[in-house]
Amino acid sequence: MNQRRAFLQKMGAIAGAFSANSLFNQLHAANFESAQAAVQHLSADAIAADEDYWSVIQQAYTVNANFVNLNNGGVSPSPRVVQEAVERYNQLTNQGPSYYMWRILDQGREPLRYKLAEMAGCNTEEIAINRNATEALNTVIFGLDLKAGDEVIGTKQDYPNMIQAWKQREMREGIVYKQLNFQFPIENDAEIVKAFENAITPKTKIIHITHIINWIGQILPARKIADMAKSHGIEVIVDGAHSFGLLDYQIPDLNCDYFGTSLHKFLSAPIGSGMLWIRKEKIGKIWPLLCNGDPKGTDIRKFETLGTRSFPIEQGIGEAVNFQMAIGGKRKEDRIRYLKNYWAKKVAEVPKVKIHTSFKPEYACAICGVSIDGMTPGELDGALFNTYKIHTVGIVWENISCVRITPHVYTRIQDLDKLVKAITELADKKK
Repeated sequence: MNQRRAFLQKMGAIAGAFSANSLFNQLHAANFESAQAAVQHLSADAIAADEDYWSVIQQAYTVNANFVNLNNGGVSPSPRVVQEAVERYNQLTNQGPSYYMWRILDQGREPLRYKLAEMAGCNTEEIAINRNATEALNTVIFGLDLKAGDEVIGTKQDYPNMIQAWKQREMREGIVYKQLNFQFPIENDAEIVKAFENAITPKTKIIHITHIINWIGQILPARKIADMAKSHGIEVIVDGAHSFGLLDYQIPDLNCDYFGTSLHKFLSAPIGSGMLWIRKEKIGKIWPLLCNGDPKGTDIRKFETLGTRSFPIEQGIGEAVNFQMAIGGKRKEDRIRYLKNYWAKKVAEVPKVKIHTSFKPEYACAICGVSIDGMTPGELDGALFNTYKIHTVGIVWENISCVRITPHVYTRIQDLDKLVKAITELADKKK
């Protein structure tokens, strides 16, 4: 009897977020199904604006009511079910770490790999689970066999950690790192693709694409750039830190060779979780960032040799995927874009206010830049928080100078009305 009980407990711990008895199914499934049934007759646009429906999802979060968090572009809060999964399995782990970590929870990575691959629309043998987009993309950047004189094309608007990684390779090994400089917003795919193509020479080996520019939310035509690059025999890396879990797509749709993302952004997975995707036939050519016994092997798991890691976080990722799939990728994208347009279109009409991000759906979704004439990004960011208790972030990077505003599914319309009021009042003071 004791052995049977122990066996059942062990199987329950392994299954966790990946079973019919997941925390999501226990806490939210019935409410989500009921809410969806109430709006199933509505159009996609009507659902995006249906506050009763989205209030059910909002209630699943535990955000601080003392201020409005509109900086979800950096890291998003996790819904309660994700937090509880991490806490539950952390408590289990601490009952006997070496036993529960290595003999029980370590068995949960394969079900998680399957679940992420299902969401990403790819082969399970192409997914590695790690800590963030920086780790995922640096694995590829430092793992590629490049030699002095080989060229890489990126942009000045890419994420700093990726820019610095390429510059380190340039300093140490003599590769040539070219950076395009765009003046966003741009609402012309051909212009962007042509800029990349014009930078290509016979020595170009890699094009690095940031799917969504984190500073102001510009969506780049990643598939079109990749198709162009492939026509020249060039490999493509996509930084999907801000697009995965936000835009409704699957990784193979992008026609890239390598892809990295942070799961703690729009997927709302636990803080410190990420994912690397490598096209299966390319795995063997990439050296692991950290040591592995078979560094030129073709098993994607060679990129998961991280030493001691947080197994409870992996269960939390699983619950975040449950949460995401219950909402639906397209429905979530539509809602967040609706929230972005809701506030941005209102303040765009206010004198002295400038919006730095497109309103066209193919060029922007959640992230939007705003500025007020006569105020620096730091001054506007400070005034929003100090006077109105609205948390944003000031951006000064290359040719971009604005405050970044990023709502999420838990953001309420009344919070955005408060933002509109704040920006309007601050702009009025500058007249």
